[in-house]
Amino acid sequence: MYRQPVPALRDRLAGWRDALLASTRFQRWAAAFPLTRPIARRRTRELFDLCAGFVYSQVLLACVELDLFERLAEGPRDADALARDCDLPESAATRLFDAAVSLRLLSRRPDGRYALGPLGAALRGNPGVAAMVRHHRLLYADLADPLALLRGERRDTALADYWAYAGEDDPAGAAAERVADYSELMSASQPFVAAEVLAAVSLKRCHRLLDVGGGQGTFLVAAGRRWPHLQLALFDLPAVAERARHRLDQAGLGGRATVTGGNFLTDPLPGGADVISLLRVIHDHDDAAARRILAGARAALEPGGRLLLAEPMAGTRGAEPVGDAYFGLYLFAMRSGRPRTLEELRALLADAGFTDVRAIATRVPLLTRVIVAERATS
Repeated sequence: MYRQPVPALRDRLAGWRDALLASTRFQRWAAAFPLTRPIARRRTRELFDLCAGFVYSQVLLACVELDLFERLAEGPRDADALARDCDLPESAATRLFDAAVSLRLLSRRPDGRYALGPLGAALRGNPGVAAMVRHHRLLYADLADPLALLRGERRDTALADYWAYAGEDDPAGAAAERVADYSELMSASQPFVAAEVLAAVSLKRCHRLLDVGGGQGTFLVAAGRRWPHLQLALFDLPAVAERARHRLDQAGLGGRATVTGGNFLTDPLPGGADVISLLRVIHDHDDAAARRILAGARAALEPGGRLLLAEPMAGTRGAEPVGDAYFGLYLFAMRSGRPRTLEELRALLADAGFTDVRAIATRVPLLTRVIVAERATS
């Protein structure tokens, strides 16, 4: 006679906890009891923030579109003057400004003037964040009906159309105008990632760096300035590579740099590098493509060379909503790639023939983590 297996103790405890938390009687008790009241209030706030998150993001978008953080960079402003500058009725402007104060994007002085808040000041120092906020219009459009997206009822998505390499049968043939917008976006958001990687990994003993999928050369510029002895190389789609060549020339690094256009899924990478970087590349691709990219990188590396892989990772402690929720849905809408855990990336690298795969600590793992792997000398 078949018997249902006895649930594990952990499952039974979790079920008891879930039933307790769902009980309105328990919720009322927890909100009234002095020792549990702070926890109950915090959980209530967290749940409300989930419900109201879209409104918060639209307040941020309005602030970015109105250049509010730049307008307040020189000091506090009166509401009426700031409203006129923003071309908004004062009553509507005050509604927005007060909402931004509640989100710590703005602050309000005792005399009623508005000024930068701690988050608004931090955002002003990171222009790549503002670029991503504007870009999120596409993501919001794709997520307007999340179940239709998840069920595959939407064949075309705004993000798949935006990222030319994700949906093109021949991404290497993408015209310059098809890559311009996303190349600018990646360039705007890359400086922070570049700083994190270069703070975590020394290239002092390396002689040639090849940045694969390097966009407009933002990382190469940062690495070249940090390490003046380093020879630089970049590989990306032909139309993107032309933009990188111009950027490297502008930075005075053209004489040290070699730029090659091609498709890293089908074309061999240029050889001669003892370090290859893949920044925010692997998570943009499904497993089969990721394996081809890593195999191509290993083939191009000199024996004993190193691979630097940097991207946000799923399962990062304290950053689960970033890796699993944000990037999980973003890449699903993009129709290419997925966030991977550190262990999944280790396995992909080992399958590609890399050895001594190590995670290197970064200052802000929420946004990027770094793995270093070696190509064996034999």
